[in-house]
Formats: sequence, structure tokens, C-alpha cells
Amino acid sequence: MKIKTKLNLGVGILFLLIILLGGVAVWYINALKSDTENILVANYNTLQYSQNMLIAIQDSNSEGIQLFESNLQKQESNITEEGEQEHTQKLRNYFNKYKSRNFDSTLHISMRNEIFKLQEINMQAIKRKSELAKQTANTANVWIPAVSILCFLIAFTLLVNLPSNIADPIKELTESIKQIASKKYSERVNFESHNEFGELAKSFNTMAQKLEEYNNSNLARLMIEKKRIETLINKMHDPVIGLDENLVVLFANEAAISIIGLKFNELIGKDAKALSFQNDLIRMLIKEIVLATSNSPTSNDVKPEPLKIYADSRESYFEKEIMHIAITPTGEKTDTLVGHVVLLRNVTKYKELDFAKTNFIASVSHEFKTPISSIKMSLQLLENPQIGSLNEEQKNLLAGIDDDASRLLKITGELLNMTQVESGNIQLSIMPADPKEILQYAINATKIQASQRSIKIEVNCPDKIPKVQADHEKTAWVLINLISNAIRYSHDNSTVFIDMRQEKNKIQISIKDKGQGVLPHYKEKIFDRYFRIPNNTKEGTGLGLAISKEFVEAQGGSIAVESEFGLGSTFTITLLSVD
Repeated sequence: MKIKTKLNLGVGILFLLIILLGGVAVWYINALKSDTENILVANYNTLQYSQNMLIAIQDSNSEGIQLFESNLQKQESNITEEGEQEHTQKLRNYFNKYKSRNFDSTLHISMRNEIFKLQEINMQAIKRKSELAKQTANTANVWIPAVSILCFLIAFTLLVNLPSNIADPIKELTESIKQIASKKYSERVNFESHNEFGELAKSFNTMAQKLEEYNNSNLARLMIEKKRIETLINKMHDPVIGLDENLVVLFANEAAISIIGLKFNELIGKDAKALSFQNDLIRMLIKEIVLATSNSPTSNDVKPEPLKIYADSRESYFEKEIMHIAITPTGEKTDTLVGHVVLLRNVTKYKELDFAKTNFIASVSHEFKTPISSIKMSLQLLENPQIGSLNEEQKNLLAGIDDDASRLLKITGELLNMTQVESGNIQLSIMPADPKEILQYAINATKIQASQRSIKIEVNCPDKIPKVQADHEKTAWVLINLISNAIRYSHDNSTVFIDMRQEKNKIQISIKDKGQGVLPHYKEKIFDRYFRIPNNTKEGTGLGLAISKEFVEAQGGSIAVESEFGLGSTFTITLLSVD
């Protein structure tokens, strides 16, 4: 039986029981009412009429006769009991004789007897009908409780059985669902197949079967691995954002959501390009991806600066790394781009330590520069013959001190330049400048160094070359550093080649030496700060090339190196020409 049918049947039975109980009660109440009305209307009225006629017969005047006549007529209209018609007719005959004989008093007795007989008949009827009403009431006292008990038993049976018939299958189904939620996919439910619960059981068992098959399939394992990877990404402290090939946000961990400032549902599944119009951070994060996917020219030579983002209630620094995800579909040879991952490494602590180190080096270098300059001045005074003559040994000692002081002064100057670079306080005066003049100044500054080792400097420069947008002093410092390095690492009696040429809207200056060269795995590191090639006996701080790179890039240029171990190196700086 269907559940709906059960509910309709149960409620219908209760409704019928209510109607039955109400009907029995109403029927007996109406029966009692009818019996009571019969007594009041039929018998009580007759007694009232009889009493009025007895009073009226005492008076022989016209008013008494009229009262008697009125009540006799009412009695004739209210004949309800057996024998009452006969006595009423006799009373009418006697009353007519009484009027025709001029109110003969001898008929009073006959009329009174007939009235008394009418009263006797109605009194007997009242007694009989009272017994009948009492019997009806007793019957009602039996049937109404009996019907009430029957209705109670049927309602109690429905109350006990009907909810359990509905609730027990639901309870069993709930327990089965809990088992399924606990990954016990072998759980099944068995209900009667001819009701809604039976259909629900079939659907549930089908679902459980499919879940069991799914759980045993590779797809389930893949989904578990996917969940594991998502959990690992979400637990990472560094912000991570995943995009598909159309730049729709696929995932973002909690760290990324916190710094972006959007809610989870406002970010996941949304177009990053559309979000970038209202979120500056997203615009910075996807800028390189948009340029890469649109084949726009990008500068890969310039190392990106850390992003400064307000996070964790303070200004934080992050290094951005973009990974383009490409796969090779089965049966194909070419890669297909399927998405991008943006990783932000929190380098705030390192940046703060770097700031502290920079400030410390700047302070120490500044403090060193004054006493070193004083030492240099004192050496010049000692070398003056007017102070006094020096023997050869003393002159050699002073020469050594002078060299050491010059080296310290150079290191201090480089450290100060480096602190300017690191703190972002590079003071540049970029304006149109003649590259030939800058190069000649650098060559003149290194002539003595080259002549000491019999090294020639050969320059190849066109007669006419456009000016460049550059800081004259900083560019000259870079060229002096590169030429000095070329002289330092070249063999004696060799040649340093300097070439200047125009490439479209750029001017390139190359310095080539015939020294030992750089091993391939060191080429990417020689521009790092404080890096020196291992086992290199040449003097240096490892800052010159790093400072040169920063100076050139700050002017919108670039610096590169080509080297073959054993054959020498070529350093090339590129500057923007004046249009």
C-alpha cells in the first residue's frame, strides 16, 4: 500500500470516527429533545387548557363562558393521546348543552368529570413519555461511551502503527545514508516494493552500487589525489593562485585570498581579466601572463622587484613566480597550454634583514671612507720631500700602504654604491650624452693599468653615432669597471677589443678580452652580489658587476656576457639611443 494511501486511509478513518461519534451523540440528543418537546407541547398544554377550563366553569358570566370556549378550542387542536378525542368530544357536547339550557348548573359535574379524565390521560402520558425519555437517556449512556471507546481504540491503533510505518523506514534509510557517508558503500536497504519507500530503497541501492563501483574505480583515486593536492596547496603559507588557459581562476589558497581581499565565491570560477579592473593586485599578478599569451614583447633580462603588498597588518614583500603549465596530449607531439600557476613567496623577513644589512654597510662604509681618505692624505704628506727624506725600504712600505688604502677606498666606494642600489636611492642624471666621449673617458682612466701589463686597447667605433639616454658619470663608472676587469683577467702583452655599434634604436658597447673566460655554470651567477669565481686568485669584492648591472638597468639598458672557457669573455652593455 502506498504511503499516501495509508495516510489518506488513516486520516479518513479518524474523520469517519469523529463523524460517527458526533452523529450518535446528535441522534440521541435529538431523541431526548423530541421526547421532551412531546411532553411540553402535547401534554403540558392540555393540562394548562384543562386547568383554565376548570377555573372558567366556576363563573357563569359571559367572560367565563368565553374563556372556557377559547381553551376548549385549543384543546380540540391539541389532541395527541388515545381516548383524548372521545373525552374532548363529550366535553364539547356537555358545553353546548350547558349554553343551550341557559347555563344549567347540573352539567357542571359532567363537564368537570370530562376535564378530570383529560387531565388523567395526559398525566399518564407524561409519566409514560418520561419513562421513554429515561430509557432513551440510558440507551445514549450506553451507546455514546461504546462508540467513544471504539473510536479511541481505532485511533490508538492508528497512532501506534501509522507513525512507525512511516518513521521506521526513514530511520533505517538515515542509518544507511550515514553508512554511505562513512564510505561503507556495500550498505543496502530493503523495504516493501509496493510503496514509495520501496521505490526509494531501489533508488538508494542503485546509488550505493554506483558509488561502490565509483569508489573502486581509478576516478575515485584521482579525486582523492585531487583533494589531497588541494589540501596541500591550501595549507601552504605562501599565496598560490591557479588559472586555466582562459585566465579563469581555478583555485586559490587561504593565503592568496587573504592578501587579494576578495571572498572565496567572489574569486573562484571568475575571469581574472574582469577582476583585474577592480583589483590592482590581480592586475599586477596576471600582467605578465596576459603579455605572454598575447605575444607582446616582454623584458626577461630585468629581474623583477619584489611586490610590496599590505598583508598581515603590515607592508609585506613577495617574490612572484609564474609557471605556465603545458601537457602533451596522448598521441601528439606538441605541448598544449592548460593553465598557469602564480606563486608568491613571502620574503618580508629577508627584505627586512637586507634593509638592516644595507643600512649597516652604508653606515660602516661611510665611517671608513673618512679615515681612509685621511690615511691617503697622510701618505701624500709623507711622500713630500719637504717633510723629510725616506730610504728605499720606507718608500716600499709607503707604496704598499698606499696600494692597500686605495684598495680599501675602492671597496668602500663600491659598498656605498651597492647600498644606494639596494635601498633604491640611486641618484641618476639621465640626459642625452655622447657615447664616444663616455668611452674615451673610461679608456683614459684605465690606460695606466693597461700599460703596466703591456696590454693594448683596440677600439672600433663608427665616425657618426647617435647620442644615448644615460647618466654620464654612472655609465663611465660601468665602462671603467668592465675595461679594468678585462685588463685584470687578460694575459700580459695581449689586446682588449672594444666595439661600439648601433642596433636599431639602441647603442651596444662590447669589451672583449683574451683571458681564461668563465665556465658555463658560472655565467648566470657572475652578476650576483658578492659572487667570485672559486679558485680565482684575482683581487675583487664581487660587487663590481652587480653594481654595473644595476646602474645600466636603472637607465633602461641591459648588460650581458658571452664567454667560452679558455678563449676569453665579452661583456656587452646596451643603452637606448636618442631618437
